Amino acid sequence: MAASGQLPVTQDLSTLHAKLQKLLRFLREALPISNAHTVDFYTESVWEKLVDVPPEAVLSALSTSAAAAEACPLEEAGRMSDVTDFPKIFCETSQKLVNVEAFALAAKYYSIQNLGICTPFDQLLVALHGNQKQRTDENVKLDEFMNLKKSHEVQAMSELISSIAEYCGIKQIIDLGSGKGYLSSFLSLKYGLKVYGIDSSNTRGAEERNRKLKKHWKVYRRRAKPDVSGLALQATEERKAQDETRRKADVEGICNSSPANQQKPSAPDFPSEFSGSVISDIRRQMENLKVYSHREENLCFENALSLRDLLPVNAIEPTSSSQIPKRKMSEASKERRKITLKSNESNIYSPLTSIITADSELHDIVKDLEDCLMVGLHTCGDLAPNTLRIFTSKSEVKGVCSVGCCYHLLSEEFENAHKEYTQERRGFPMCRYLKEERWCCGRNARMSACLALERVAVGQGLPTESLFYRAILQDIIKECYGITKCDRHVGKIYSKSSSFPDYVRKSLKKLGLDESKLSEKVTMDYYEKYKPRMNELEAFNMLKVVLGPCIETLILLDRLCYLKEQDDIVWSALVRLFDPVKSPRCYAIIALKKQQ
Repeated sequence: MAASGQLPVTQDLSTLHAKLQKLLRFLREALPISNAHTVDFYTESVWEKLVDVPPEAVLSALSTSAAAAEACPLEEAGRMSDVTDFPKIFCETSQKLVNVEAFALAAKYYSIQNLGICTPFDQLLVALHGNQKQRTDENVKLDEFMNLKKSHEVQAMSELISSIAEYCGIKQIIDLGSGKGYLSSFLSLKYGLKVYGIDSSNTRGAEERNRKLKKHWKVYRRRAKPDVSGLALQATEERKAQDETRRKADVEGICNSSPANQQKPSAPDFPSEFSGSVISDIRRQMENLKVYSHREENLCFENALSLRDLLPVNAIEPTSSSQIPKRKMSEASKERRKITLKSNESNIYSPLTSIITADSELHDIVKDLEDCLMVGLHTCGDLAPNTLRIFTSKSEVKGVCSVGCCYHLLSEEFENAHKEYTQERRGFPMCRYLKEERWCCGRNARMSACLALERVAVGQGLPTESLFYRAILQDIIKECYGITKCDRHVGKIYSKSSSFPDYVRKSLKKLGLDESKLSEKVTMDYYEKYKPRMNELEAFNMLKVVLGPCIETLILLDRLCYLKEQDDIVWSALVRLFDPVKSPRCYAIIALKKQQ
């Protein structure tokens, strides 16, 4: 490895198994809450079956426990007896929830951060850099290229990936599920990494964005070149006063400077740090350049771009070209410019289209595959576990950094006990421990793992009314149309509806049902019937939100344990990369193989 820093110590497999065992004990009791679908909330009498506490008490207890959790240290919460005293949370006879405070405390205790299985991001960065100085002179305003959420994610993840690449002495990156190429292009532009972005469908859009980036890059490079050349020549003039006459001719030919500007510049025009760097001068000169459209696809150049970050690495070259005659230099520069542009274009990442499975052959997709890191920012569903399987099975892949999402799209090996599966590997579970347990979450539970507790905690609550409308609609469909299960989805009709009757009419039409069969009075009767029970649905959804992080913990622990089971992996960890309010799926699985 290129760097000498000692990576942080992480918990071993036996310790993770012990934590996993305790988490499973809690989830066996709590999983029915996560697996209940709010669509069936009234038709299946979900509240009566699963909760033995008034909804007002649930909402009050959850808000109180949230406030208490802020003041209660995690270590102290972990020692409280109610955390593992499950009979106090669920009734032993009915299995209904009877103690909301203990439920909330247990859910908090079994979340990722509280289990102590995360490696601090800053600590990992320090270890990866070792004694080397971290980069502090390259600040790119990513919100000029992408929205705030994406810029937050790309900034953190690209810094981590570049640090891992430098630590391992690797220059090639394979970005799975690269989409529009935000992460890929930034890794290439800022850090000079050779990036292949592989996506099943979005590479056409990525290629278009790549083309626009190249265009802007070339424009800035072309406009900046006279300024760069002029400053470099003037610096040379200071060092070579004896070539005054020749210097003036070259400056006139290359920079088209006025006679006044060809005189030796006075001290105030050249800061003292100029001899070491021309960046500050270039940036001042570039501030007046007119930039292109503000609204090209996710390229919002609302402020002057940082020249240092957009120009090719070798665009600024102290040169002694003042010794070359004007005509000869022009011809030599033309050929050099072709080579340079070709070289610089290779710094933009290469988007590739391919469907990735656990058995994908990278050599068939990336023709010049070499030792590389495999990364993925919000790899959807099974792509996240497949990324880890490819990492463990391909010798060229020396490290992995994967942030998964869309847990509801994961395939589960034991979800249907009566279904015979082929040899195709499922997304969950991955580790031997959960396979032996034949553990299954269920789609609704995996869906609850996608809920954003941190966003709800800061007031960005769930859309209760739209869920309420859908739950009443389900009862209408059952009682008025005799349909107990409907495979078709209503979709986002709530936002397009002016009232509940309007919502019902549009929904029935989309489901292919005769909306004229139902009068507006009947529709409103259903609404009035359930309106007093709307708080039940709100309270139940809050229970699911509180439980969601435990399901996510289970999924991520499964992946981490899988990596710990592999013999050739020297280090693996779980790291929180992002602010969970800005980006709820904020955890990265990171692993490195032993070096040959």
